[in-house]
Amino acid sequence: MRRLNFTLDPETVALLSDLAQKFYHGNKSQTIRAALQSLATHTGHAGWVISGYTPIELSGATSCHTCGTKYGKGDLLYRPVFERGYSHKAVEDLPEQIWLDCHGCVTQNVEEAPASL
Repeated sequence: MRRLNFTLDPETVALLSDLAQKFYHGNKSQTIRAALQSLATHTGHAGWVISGYTPIELSGATSCHTCGTKYGKGDLLYRPVFERGYSHKAVEDLPEQIWLDCHGCVTQNVEEAPASL
């Protein structure tokens, strides 16, 4: 446990007290923890993120998951490899459907990825 010194405006103090009473039996520390976790969830969602891709040669016709372009037998698409992490694109559950992306969508996704991933 560590003590931190905060200076809060009166409105924030009143809001903290109200939320603590309403949801956390008056525990302000737990209220602040929940607020920080909520903020973290909205700025970088916790869940399953794409950590890389595996190339797949198609044995039949299919479409890119992201852009919908159709591809045929022998074409090369990429299956995402998921791991637990934080991202604005994180998904809550692993996809049940087959997810294959084309080279263009993979390139765009990799370029958009934050440097911390």
